[in-house]
Amino acid sequence: MKILGLTGSIGMGKSTTAQMFREAGVPVYDADAAVHALYAPGGAAVAPIEAAFPGVARDGAIDRDALSKRVVGDADALKRLELIVHPLVRAQQMQFLQDQRDAGAEIVVLDIPLLLEGGGERFVDAVVVVSAPEDMQRERVLARPGMGEEKLAAILAKQMPDAEKRRRADFIINTGLGLEEARAQVRAVLDALREAA
Repeated sequence: MKILGLTGSIGMGKSTTAQMFREAGVPVYDADAAVHALYAPGGAAVAPIEAAFPGVARDGAIDRDALSKRVVGDADALKRLELIVHPLVRAQQMQFLQDQRDAGAEIVVLDIPLLLEGGGERFVDAVVVVSAPEDMQRERVLARPGMGEEKLAAILAKQMPDAEKRRRADFIINTGLGLEEARAQVRAVLDALREAA
């Protein structure tokens, strides 16, 4: 089973690209969705996060805005949060891979925003970086509700520069050329992997 690591900076079109892999019949593990589930009512991260950051849980779930206010700009707090969340996400990821292996999947995608920043490329067979021109990225991100220049700058500061991601990629999907072109690039990645196998 080939494991593709899918990554890309904020606003590059990674979620849309992940959906294109799904549409092509490839199982996708979504790290962001896994974190959302861990933060939701009954999620495994709710109690330990509330213990570490009292007052961030509301109605049995993590209030992401309240948590964000506690960790953004505080490297120690962010580290404490990561020590809680990352092992839980990693365990879910390993379960996903085992389930797909058992099901006989030939290719799977791990959709992980900070794949390269966290050294995750060690666990995948190939890295796919989703990219777009910088002006398009900014336009997409600043159109999101609750997003401003300061918040965007803070997010980008945590992410490896796009040029470095592209340099470390096995495949690059350029989403700046439209959906059909991106879809064709996804098919080309899958064809290349199947030919290599």
